[in-house]
Amino acid sequence: MTNVSSRVSGAWFEDHEPGDRLFQKIGDLELESGEVIEDLTLAYQTWGSLNSNRDNAILVNHALTGWADVNGWWPSMVGPGLPLDTDKYFVICPNVIGGCQGSTGPSSLAPDGKRWGSRFPRITIRDMVAAEVALADRLGIKKFVLSVGPSLGGMRSLEWAITHPDRVGAIATIGSSAVATGDQIATASIQIRAIQTDPHFNDGDFYEQAEGPINGMGIARRIAHLTYRTESEMDVRFGRELQGDSTGRWAVESYLDHHADKLAQRFDANTYISLTDAMNSHDVGRGRGGVAAALATVTVPTFVMAIETDRLFPPRLQEEIAELTPTAAPIERLNSPFGHDGFLIEVETVGDFLRRALLEGSKHLE
Repeated sequence: MTNVSSRVSGAWFEDHEPGDRLFQKIGDLELESGEVIEDLTLAYQTWGSLNSNRDNAILVNHALTGWADVNGWWPSMVGPGLPLDTDKYFVICPNVIGGCQGSTGPSSLAPDGKRWGSRFPRITIRDMVAAEVALADRLGIKKFVLSVGPSLGGMRSLEWAITHPDRVGAIATIGSSAVATGDQIATASIQIRAIQTDPHFNDGDFYEQAEGPINGMGIARRIAHLTYRTESEMDVRFGRELQGDSTGRWAVESYLDHHADKLAQRFDANTYISLTDAMNSHDVGRGRGGVAAALATVTVPTFVMAIETDRLFPPRLQEEIAELTPTAAPIERLNSPFGHDGFLIEVETVGDFLRRALLEGSKHLE
């Protein structure tokens, strides 16, 4: 096992403290592509207690750069008396395959004892869900009261409803879509290119180096962050102000630098590429006769939240889900000045939305 410097990757590695992570080996996983990931591990965290019937579980699906600790990225959502009430429910959040916080991904050790790096296979949203199903099987969870997620997590929740309707009481998607758009793919492809053209990328095999593609991932994060927030927020908060130091930087540059530096401390460049590529491939209609045909098969209560100011996942994408899904509740509209990131900040409105989804999920399982 090799030690990896923080200058190379911000991933969690085997010589790090596990914290509250739990780990479950789920065996070999055959991907949509036909390739097989051998001896796959999922890291996850839980809150609350699984009841004797094992039917009070909630699945939380994190977004692109999220991780298994929901309280670390979605505060005020999980806990006693909170929307995902741990006095009643058992909440579980797995780190996705391809992730870098304990689940098998590009930064993990492959069966040959070397890090996967460039050899890690391409994965899809459906592959992520297949791994989560295998995790639920290992834990003896036959059904989730609710599968919920924002962004990438919403994509996975939608796949749960289409692929495994017998295993969820309800789903909730927030700022997500049924299919990746050309605009999203275009923006994401530039982020991927920024990482790949970093001189330290080495075609993805950088873990043995002194330096990794941290700068490239930082550029990718800066681009992404602009799609997560709104033009008006950037102007109101920063305008044309210069940073109050001797650097001569604009204040908004400093803000973006801060977010790039934060991500470098906990994320991996190969994982950024792998998960972004999976989001680009997202299409619930693939092999199912198209998006409309796929959504028409959904039989579980479906809750959809659109963020009115979201320029990454504009409301029309959630409207499509709500209009084409026969079991969808009236669409919930979140008017937030924070754009896509509104789901992280507008906790009261989002919390009420989740409570309604949970109520219907419980009724559906009765």
